[in-house]
Amino acid sequence: MTDRPIKWSYMDHWRAQGPAGPYDQWQSKLAMKRFLQQVAAVGFDAIDTFDFRIWQIFEQYGSVANYQEFVQEQGLERIVNTFHGVYYSPDRYAPEVPATHGTILEDFQRTLDMWSGIQLDNIIVMPGSRYFDEAGVPDDGLKHAADIWGKVGELTQQYGVNLTCHHEFYAGIRTRDQIDRFYSYADPRYVKFFVDTAQHCIADVDPVDVYEKHHERVTGFHFKDTRHKDVNDDYRMFPDAEVSAKTTEKWFYEMGTDEGLVDFEAMMRSVRDNGYTGWISVEHDKADKLGGDYAESTAISRWYAKNVLDGIYNEEVAR
Repeated sequence: MTDRPIKWSYMDHWRAQGPAGPYDQWQSKLAMKRFLQQVAAVGFDAIDTFDFRIWQIFEQYGSVANYQEFVQEQGLERIVNTFHGVYYSPDRYAPEVPATHGTILEDFQRTLDMWSGIQLDNIIVMPGSRYFDEAGVPDDGLKHAADIWGKVGELTQQYGVNLTCHHEFYAGIRTRDQIDRFYSYADPRYVKFFVDTAQHCIADVDPVDVYEKHHERVTGFHFKDTRHKDVNDDYRMFPDAEVSAKTTEKWFYEMGTDEGLVDFEAMMRSVRDNGYTGWISVEHDKADKLGGDYAESTAISRWYAKNVLDGIYNEEVAR
């Protein structure tokens, strides 16, 4: 960070409409260039990405260092975080199942080696796999998950990267009780917390309150809004309630949306008052549903960050 205590990164969900239909920024270097320039033009400072994009990065840019240089040429500072998206399965890859822990460690060793050409802040994980039992992950499963993520976090710190946990509303570790117990078992030196404001609201978890409880281990945020709580147990829908739920066609909205459930002003005051400095990531997951538009949502969120949230944070800084 330079002279600004908070900077804004953009998580690279994106779709645009072309002559042949919708496409994303990974379609070509030209599409990526246009995406990055639009994100920079509205005032974002950096981007986040998914680590499964590594193969497209190697194919199109040759290395992650080359890709980051391409990002910088479009006016952004760097890649801040990467989200580790994998298919969780109890027979091969599940934090709650000790028999899969060797596979998880091997996976992260390979992943970190592939991304070692740049300096990331965080590698973000879903700490619990899908768990369709209404009771959620049992207590011994929470302990097993805390154990493996502690080992992974110790490994990531050898690369100067935080292992940080992101709780989706449809995942096994989703309720406030589950979250609190998981972090009570997880080593705070190695297992960090990444707050997603909308995901917590959907699961009926107050994002401000859970942040304040665990703020000392928070290493980042996804700021996005929602208009809905999951009141129909949609979290149990297979394979992913974000796309499978019949009751709610669109879960996520940009900051500043009408009827949004996230109190971003209270969130930003808490961020400020707890002394957080660093990056906040804006995410627009599936923004194009119900006639939405990624470019529009991105511009609206950046306006809200600049004209509302930065002002709240800077009120205290200026005193």
